[in-house]
Amino acid sequence: MAIKRAQLKQQKQDALAARQPALSMPEGGEWITAARKDAAGRLDAMGLPIRRDEYWKYTRPDAFTSAEPVAAALTDDAGTQVFEGVDVLTVVFRDGAFDADASDDLALDGVEISRLADAAQADIHWAKDIYGALETAGQDPVERPLAALNTAYATDGLVIRATGAAAKPIHVVYERSSDTSDAVLHHVVKVEEGASVTLLETGAAGARANTVTEAAIADTAAFHHVRSQGRDQERQLVTHMFARLGTESTFKSFTLTPNGKMTRNECIMELTGDDAIAHVAGALMADGKDVHQDDTIFITHDAVNCESRQVFKKVLSNGATGVFQGKILVKQGAQKTDGYQISQSLLLDEDSQFLAKPELEIYADDVACSHGSTSGAIDEDALYYLRARGIPHRKAQDLMVLAFLAEAVDEIESEELREAILRRIRLWLDLEDDL
Repeated sequence: MAIKRAQLKQQKQDALAARQPALSMPEGGEWITAARKDAAGRLDAMGLPIRRDEYWKYTRPDAFTSAEPVAAALTDDAGTQVFEGVDVLTVVFRDGAFDADASDDLALDGVEISRLADAAQADIHWAKDIYGALETAGQDPVERPLAALNTAYATDGLVIRATGAAAKPIHVVYERSSDTSDAVLHHVVKVEEGASVTLLETGAAGARANTVTEAAIADTAAFHHVRSQGRDQERQLVTHMFARLGTESTFKSFTLTPNGKMTRNECIMELTGDDAIAHVAGALMADGKDVHQDDTIFITHDAVNCESRQVFKKVLSNGATGVFQGKILVKQGAQKTDGYQISQSLLLDEDSQFLAKPELEIYADDVACSHGSTSGAIDEDALYYLRARGIPHRKAQDLMVLAFLAEAVDEIESEELREAILRRIRLWLDLEDDL
């Protein structure tokens, strides 16, 4: 057994050794240099993930551990236009680099916004207490080496501090113009007591991209996050969202993933204050045998009377693969926890597959926790009902897909943003002119 563990560890170290020559730690002030070196040390100890790791058994990590990204053909991705018409402050990153000409001025009432590259030059900064700290906490009990890699080597990102109610959402637009770009971006969000902010994200940051967001949400504060990852068919993307919630705070995140060759979204949340609320949801539309999408969620309840929800819907066709791994951990003393988890897939053919691993781990006795996972085909009776009323087969199926995904989309609190996401889904389903 010891020999086997040593062999696995060596494989992880070999994967890191292959990746490291392409990595270079950016220069910065004392605070961020210390955090980066700490992350690099942790990464050296862990190595990079391999397929035999428990939480990578459904998804090959090779795309994220190879020395160079596989070339990804450029596509005309209209995914960045999802929130067109919504009043937002826009920040653009192209191939992982800040695009000042395409971005708005970073001044916004209720929020302080700066680039990580600028904040990193200071010897002292408020982000010191967050950058790498939430990621470090999120490594226990499951190692997340790709997140540590990001903390050590991220070149840029946003540093956001909400001191009041943000005047409008912050929209981060990711664009790419290179078929070999390798973007590593890190965002830090601090929502102070009683404050609120909404962060929107759209598009593909690079041919291969690794993004991390660390969000510290203080007592009675609220952080809303809505993301559409675009229809860039060739991109390979891994994301991590680390969130720490205070008393009576709110965190709500939704992700729309339409296609993409390889996408892995991880969300790691810790509810540390009583009466906190954490919702995370996702909708996937995957078409093609080369499409693989993975949602891996870990929610820790460590306070009294907290609520968490996980709602994931995946529509899979033409050999696509969808993965859901979701865990609710209720620590001792976290009484009156309300934890809900549902993952469902709609398989439009016999070649597609949905792989699910729902988990509950509970050490308190006064809780209400549940999980469920289902997978099935289109309801033929409902399809017949629609076709009997003159609706063509393809359109009837698309209407049922829309209805299936709607439960996850409903988790978005803002009606305007919810309608923007539904409008984009209808457009991709060619239903926009009919509804």
